[in-house]
Amino acid sequence: MAANEGLLIAHLRNWEMIDTALESLDDSLLAKQPADHCNSVAWILWHMSRVVDTFIHTRLRESPQIWVQDGWHQKFGMAADPEDRGVGWTAEQVAAWQVPPKDVQLGYYQAVKSAAQKYISSLSDADLAVVKVIPPTPEPRSVAAALGQMTWDAVAHGGQIAYLRGLYQGMGWHR
Repeated sequence: MAANEGLLIAHLRNWEMIDTALESLDDSLLAKQPADHCNSVAWILWHMSRVVDTFIHTRLRESPQIWVQDGWHQKFGMAADPEDRGVGWTAEQVAAWQVPPKDVQLGYYQAVKSAAQKYISSLSDADLAVVKVIPPTPEPRSVAAALGQMTWDAVAHGGQIAYLRGLYQGMGWHR
């Protein structure tokens, strides 16, 4: 198995879980915060997609993000800030965030998912071994290490989405 296959399998399983969790959630459940200081499914999905878009396009490929290039920021009613991915937002900012319709949320998520799958699939072992400074970490690291961080983050957020789906609608929805 090539090194990129392990990363891709982790993402594919995570996306499968997220896709299944999102199927039965309507706009109101996507926007629901389980408590005032907690993130909604919609916010977590947006944040996770923004992190993957940022990592792959800005940090690893040094290319424009889908967020800006394809006008997703406009569809979300947000600024074209390529660094805004929700990191450091306060509970008040999360609560004030205007949740877009489900089709917009899923459209951006699917676009990022497709780009990530294509990029990860294209990487050779030599590509993964390249060492360079990849923000936010100031020390040089391999592309594989950066993708490992991104994968861990995406799986953690996928688990949050799955948990909230179960909290709102009960068991028996995944496998």
